[in-house]
Parts: sequence; structure tokens; C-alpha cells
Amino acid sequence: MKAHSHHGKKSKPEKSHPPELATELTPKPAKISQTDLVLPLHVYLVGCGNIPTPADASAQTMGFKAWNLQRMAQMSLPVPPAFVLGTYYCSDPEGQAKAKDQSLWQAGLQALESTTRLGLGDARKPLLLSVRSGAAVSMPGMMETILNIGLCDSTVGGLLRQTGNPRLVWDAYRRLIASYGEVVASIASQHFEEATSALFGTRDERELDFAELRTLTLRFLEVYQQATGRVFPQDPKQQLSGAINAVFASWQSNKAVEYRRMNHIADSLGTAVTIQSMVFGNSGGQSGSGVGFTRNPVTGEAVPWVDFLFNAQGEDVVSGRRNAHGHEELAAILPTVWQALLNATQELEQHFADMQDFEFTVQEGRLFMLQTRAGKRTPYATARIALDMLDEGLIDRGVARERTAGLTREVLAQPRIVAASGKTLVPLASAASASNGVATGEIALDEARAAARHSAGVAVVLVRRDAETSDIAALELATGLLTQREARTSHAAVVARQLGKVCLVSCAELQIDENSRSIKIGGMTLKEGDLVTLDGNEGKLYAGAVKIEIDYPVELLKRLKALVP
Repeated sequence: MKAHSHHGKKSKPEKSHPPELATELTPKPAKISQTDLVLPLHVYLVGCGNIPTPADASAQTMGFKAWNLQRMAQMSLPVPPAFVLGTYYCSDPEGQAKAKDQSLWQAGLQALESTTRLGLGDARKPLLLSVRSGAAVSMPGMMETILNIGLCDSTVGGLLRQTGNPRLVWDAYRRLIASYGEVVASIASQHFEEATSALFGTRDERELDFAELRTLTLRFLEVYQQATGRVFPQDPKQQLSGAINAVFASWQSNKAVEYRRMNHIADSLGTAVTIQSMVFGNSGGQSGSGVGFTRNPVTGEAVPWVDFLFNAQGEDVVSGRRNAHGHEELAAILPTVWQALLNATQELEQHFADMQDFEFTVQEGRLFMLQTRAGKRTPYATARIALDMLDEGLIDRGVARERTAGLTREVLAQPRIVAASGKTLVPLASAASASNGVATGEIALDEARAAARHSAGVAVVLVRRDAETSDIAALELATGLLTQREARTSHAAVVARQLGKVCLVSCAELQIDENSRSIKIGGMTLKEGDLVTLDGNEGKLYAGAVKIEIDYPVELLKRLKALVP
């Protein structure tokens, strides 16, 4: 299946109608009249029937994520229904107190239950929810998300009857206990990781069958109780209340505060919380989760750039804890879904008139769109995308000039590795490139080392098994990032690209020894402090420093010059 081309002027694509679910996990929406319920101020609905959007709804009041969900729903793209607690409840102390009261979100929950014909806590037809953050300004991965809210001992049987998929049920339940424990109850993730290792060694969780996942879930319930002194909450409304409070609180997490400082975002903006009907990427071989860009965010090439994991939930892709793969497997195995996604990406670009970064889930062969936002991109991609969109008629010259302001010859300079005279360059390893360029620096395995060497005026390359968004302070100090695992579209990779850092991910040959403060790669052992070079252009890693030459994109600079009136 060929990726669609963005070259030339585009006509509005025909809407795709993805196949219906074999098992109806997400019933067709019921019609809700605006007279059926009264929403409190600053509470909004997305995709819940014919209730009009309140006059005060905007990216500032609903949060950027929910505002774009609303726009996608209005475009008739497949968006799971949701209700939203606006940014007011985060930025105002009185609002924060109100958010703890179930009466605030009862009407929104009622609308969601009516739309899905499911019930939160219903033992026969349980509604499961995701609880997601979303500030007025995009802050990728800086705040919390909790999935599968609503699963408990009394609803497990109902979900099992609905889906006929015991593996899905126990996988979702163990995920909920671990994420709720980590985010809401402040249990260190290592407690759950150690419990998993004790039972199943190094086996990937995706290899476990339903009986093994049930055993793991029961062990997680014990871990939760041991760590907190309380049983895991069995009241789904209590779960929802705890999740909402934790997501609002994550606005003040260290990484969120640091991100706002770096990007000059006001603390007073606050985050909204979106409570959305779950769709399940972990429901089998015809399901999965993905993240993508409508164009290549590194080069600006007009083809989709997608990472996808079969039989996985969205956090598996964006968290950086797993390697994701490009779209080829998705296109080969589920060509109808891939075509529906291509059609959706065209519609998004037509509507938003910019390159989009989107998240999606495939549930038993049916596509759902979960997020869209303007994608972070390199300076080169910024220039090319703006110029191409001008040629395609998506934006006018004024917008193109605005988007390319400040993109000088120096900013667009492209370093390139070359072999020294009489020598042959042999890379230590290959990896997936999430951001281009060339970076040379000392190996630093954590923030403390990166900060110390940066203070001494020494360039460092941050080397991590998984890059977490909590590494943002270290990433700001580093010249590049190298990871053993990760996806090109993970939150940490997106932030690295935004910061202009060279980023290589999913380097399978990389082994990190924290005790000896060293790495093994390509048959060589390198210690913290040794020099390495990352080639983001070719996806290669070299020991030591290498010779670099600077190229300038002559044709691109000519096109930019032609923009000047």
C-alpha cells in the first residue's frame, strides 16, 4: 500500500467508513437532547449527541487536546465520546476543591453513559474510561494519563461477557492497578516491575496468556495493598475521583514545571481533564495503538510518519518503554485501517492547515482518533512544510512567511559526517533517527552527570535505556540523546526534536551497566565520560569524535528567499 502524496493541490478526500466491530465494545451513540441534562459551568461534552457546544468553549477553557477532539468529532472523524472538566478547575483554588466532588462531573458522566449505553460500575455492561490531561498549550508527556478506570472485581465479569476476550480483561485490569498505583497512590513503578520479573522473568508482557495475566493482576493487588496499607479501590467512582485529582495535580509536577519554564508558558493557564470512553488497542491481533505525523517531522517530506504497536495501548508507544515499528506492518496486515488513517490525515491537514501529530487506536479492525495537534518539527522540516503547503494552496504567503521567520542560512545548516583522509568510518551500531544532525559529547548516564559536565563546559550525550519525559532537565543540557528502547514518536523523542537535540532511539545493540557506569555496544565497552558521536542523518553511532562538514540547503534557501516581498 503506497502512502498518499501531499504534492500538488488536494481536493477534499472522501470520508472512510471503517468496518464495524465484530464485538460491539463501543455501541453507537444514543441521541441526547440538551434538555436531558444540565452541565455545570466549565464542563464540556465531546461526541455526545446533539448538545451544542457552550459559547465559552475554546482551547483556553477546554484545553488544547479536548478542543481538537471536539473539532475532529465535528469533522465526523471516529472519536470516542468524552466529557471535559475545563482549565478553570485547575487554575482556580475554589475550582480545585469543586473537582473533588462527584456532583461536578455527574452530568458529564450521565451523558457519556447515555451515549455509550454502558454504565460506570455496571456489573453487566461496564463503562471503562481514560482520564487525560490537556493544557491550553501542548505539553507532550508532561502530565499524567490513567487508562481503564472502571475495572474492579465486580466489573471484570461484565467486561468478559461483553468482549469474550479474557486476555484483554486481565491485561486492562493489571494495567489499571499499576498506573493508578503509580500516579494516584505514589507507588514507585519498580514495585510492579519487580513483581512481574519475580513471576515471569524477562518475558515480554505481551507474551503472557490470560491465566498468567490474571495471576499477575492478583499479585499487583497485593503489591498495592502492601505499599499503601489499603486495598485497591473497588468503587469505580472513587477510582475516577482519584484519577481526576491526580491529573489536575500533575500540572505542578517537576517535569511539567520545568517544561513551562523552558518554553515560557504561564503557570496560571492550568490543565483541563478529559474523561473519555475507552477503546482497546490491546484486544488482539486486529488491534493496536499508534502515534504519527502527517508529514515527516525531520525532513518535511510529504508522507506520513507513523509508529504502531499491535495488541497494545497508547501509553506503550508514547511512554518510551517499548520499541514501536513503522507503519509497514499495519499497512500489510490491516490495509483497510491504513487507508482509513491516510484519509483521516488528509482531512486533518485540510482542516488545520498544518502538519499534525496524532494518536490513534485500532480496536478489532476499527480506527479511532484520540488526539491531534500541530507537530513539533526540525527547522529544515519547518521550512519545507511551510513552502510545500503554500504551493499546495493550504496556506497563503503571509502564513508561510510567518512560519519561516528566523530560518536563516545558519539555522538551516546541516552538519554531515565525513571520513578523514585515508580513513574508513566504521559505526559501532545503527538506530532509528528521531531528530537529525550530528552531536559529539561525553557519555552521561543521568541528569547529575549531565549537569556536572555541562557546568564544566563539556558537551554531553545523554544515554538511557528508556528516555522518560522526567529526563527533560538533563535533555536540555545535552547535545544529543541515545536510547536502547523507545519509539521515534515517543514523548521524549518529540521533546528532543522540539529542543533541537540529535536523537537516536531503539538501539538494540546498546547495553547499559549502571553499576560500572559504562555501556557495551558493537563489541566495545565505553565508560561514562568517553566521547561518542551520534549521526542523526544516517542513524549511526560512532566512538570518539569525527570530522564534520557543513552543508547548506541551497534549493530550500532559494525558495525561502522568493517568499520575501
